[in-house]
Amino acid sequence: MIAICDHNSARNVAAVVRAASGTGLSVIPGIEVTTSEEAHILGLFPSVEAATAMQDEVYSRLFGQNDEKVFGYQVVVDEHDMVEDLDERLLIGATTIPTDRVVAQIHELGGLAVASHVDRDGFGIFSQLGFIPSNLKLDALEVSPRSTFEAVRERRVQARQYALVSSSDAHRPSDIGAVRTLARMAEPTFDELRKALSGLDGRAIVGVEAPGSER
Repeated sequence: MIAICDHNSARNVAAVVRAASGTGLSVIPGIEVTTSEEAHILGLFPSVEAATAMQDEVYSRLFGQNDEKVFGYQVVVDEHDMVEDLDERLLIGATTIPTDRVVAQIHELGGLAVASHVDRDGFGIFSQLGFIPSNLKLDALEVSPRSTFEAVRERRVQARQYALVSSSDAHRPSDIGAVRTLARMAEPTFDELRKALSGLDGRAIVGVEAPGSER
């Protein structure tokens, strides 16, 4: 099971879903939104349509044009890895949507809101806001490959109140699977993931695996 969460865009999600069809790989449609406070929030959704709806709101509140010489090409591909388009928006930039509104809209679309790489000193909920507001209804916190669940819980008391997940935060294909969250679920589906993050019906996040390294 993987989630596809590009910066401020979901345009490549449908292609990955189509590419995975019939392979046994479950793909969670997603997007990583940069809030107005420059915190990264992952939106995980039950459908491509829901992820696209979140993208539409992000695009309406995102300004600037990509400089390909500085940030590289922002390629949109099909399921065969053929280039269909180049996105000219400044996807690396921040939106004008506050963090609380991003989380609320993810939930309105039936999604799960996860604060990205909370252990990092940049673009994490703690580094940008200093704490997690009591009214911010996050479903989980993500820990980057640089740290561990135990280290985050030790450093950030608030992290003990949330389900923790870890992912590769891959920006290139070779990084995919560098870290894997282990979950007890009946099957690899969005609904089962929701239950695991909430600890419902015997489902749970049970640990993390980093192939090839001690963790």
